[in-house]
Amino acid sequence: MLGHRMRILIAGVLGGIAMFAWTSVAHMATPLANMGFSQIPDEAPLLAGMQKSMGQKDGLYFFPWVNPNDPKMMEKMKALLPSTPTGLLLYHPPGASTDMTKPLILEFMKELAESLIAAFLLGWSAIAGFGARTGFVTLVGIGAAASTNASYWIWYGFPCNYTLAQIAIPLIGYIVAGAVIALMLPKKTMPAA
Repeated sequence: MLGHRMRILIAGVLGGIAMFAWTSVAHMATPLANMGFSQIPDEAPLLAGMQKSMGQKDGLYFFPWVNPNDPKMMEKMKALLPSTPTGLLLYHPPGASTDMTKPLILEFMKELAESLIAAFLLGWSAIAGFGARTGFVTLVGIGAAASTNASYWIWYGFPCNYTLAQIAIPLIGYIVAGAVIALMLPKKTMPAA
């Protein structure tokens, strides 16, 4: 008979595999992965201008830039906003690799860690019933899925449909992983009062 910790570990690993499988399906067979993205009209001059301006300097750029250490930062930003576009730009110079091996491995490791955390949290609880155990992991997923994505919508104006899709993908992953974890872990009974 497997020990409780070993069952938690196995449940977490299988949950991570299930979560990764869902994420793969979400990106390859549903429109969720592309929601909120738009094509830049007449992008060729913009791309040439970015390459000329940023060259080989990979990074995340915020524009218009006002030094955050400037004591008059808010005044300067307030003066710029009525007539200047704003945004974030993730820039990678020419020559990016099309090899998906490293990103896929890193994505799997991230989802494995998420699933293991959820499995250990559930394993330490006294929650009974498949639905309740799956729901517990789902609640963990709501916090994880919304924490950064909602903030990007709030603070940076990310499109609502993009934000909802980026919350839905991991949330469904947590539901799938939660079901696997709930099936693998032994049923608990609430302690007597």
